[in-house]
Amino acid sequence: MTALAWSEALALQQPRMDQTHREFIELLQDLSNALNAGNTDLDRPLAGLLAHTEAHFAQEERWMADIGFAPENCHSMQHAQVLQVLREVRRVQGDDGNTALVRTLVDELARWFVGHAQTTDA
Repeated sequence: MTALAWSEALALQQPRMDQTHREFIELLQDLSNALNAGNTDLDRPLAGLLAHTEAHFAQEERWMADIGFAPENCHSMQHAQVLQVLREVRRVQGDDGNTALVRTLVDELARWFVGHAQTTDA
């Protein structure tokens, strides 16, 4: 399984955001690589992805507030939903070692991210 790779199709020509997006993709790929290697202790890569995503989304939320986006916008709701799913998958995986759930997370996050970056973030 290959989660996602950076490409210029994902670039928004906003250096800080593009760098943050590259980092997100790298962390998602690290998690995918851990799964492919048969690792069952996925807390470290999941925790890293979650911490980065929390900071990533908080940064975007600050930018949106600075330009007058309403706090209840759909962009913010997507962020909240993704964070909720990441936290829940990490909890469940830690409780019972459910690697299949983490594989689904990697696949779905990769699909979601492409659309989110190319439309909502753009």
